[in-house]
Amino acid sequence: MFNNVAGTYDFLNHFFSMGIDKLWRRKLVQLMGKTSPKIILDVATGTADLAIAETKLNPEKIIGVDISENMLAVGKEKTKNIPTIELKLADGEHLPFENDSFDAVSIAFGIRNFENVLAGLGEMHRVLKIGGKVFVLEFSKPTNWLVKKLYYFYFCNVLPFVGKLVSKDARAYSYLPESVRIFPDGKKFVELLQYAGFKKIECKQLTFGISTIYIAEK
Repeated sequence: MFNNVAGTYDFLNHFFSMGIDKLWRRKLVQLMGKTSPKIILDVATGTADLAIAETKLNPEKIIGVDISENMLAVGKEKTKNIPTIELKLADGEHLPFENDSFDAVSIAFGIRNFENVLAGLGEMHRVLKIGGKVFVLEFSKPTNWLVKKLYYFYFCNVLPFVGKLVSKDARAYSYLPESVRIFPDGKKFVELLQYAGFKKIECKQLTFGISTIYIAEK
């Protein structure tokens, strides 16, 4: 599915969010900057938008991994002149790295796509250095009744219709609202982080709770 929509993925992301997704990534990078990471792993990097944003922290190395070859191909074209970024084909539930390898691990709008979320979090915990932090940016469910009603109308009606017209893949943008609906956000996701071994967990809601940044320490 992601291979099929790789060519229009960036355009539709920014179009559907009216550019707000860029602000959410910047907020994640700002929070990550407080830890001054030198070696960063970006899981489910896709077309490398977050990895590119993380270059503002001047790390020594950013490694982005994704399971979609076509998404990575777009990302590699975007990062071909950024020597600090290296993109690799890899499964987030079976990361090809040694224990305690990274100062920080990030993932934006990818964790809900894992077949086994807890396994993915466990791998992120494994490859983090002691004291390192994971930064997870993901859609969540608004609690305000009006925002929630507008949000689901847009997500379940407008987004799939336009997404199908532009990407030519009916599955991709009908899958998105369903994946958000069933994703264990908020307290349930905090519990998963705890089960995976993380501590000192923080949740920062963004834009009326439409998305949330979770920060946790190994």
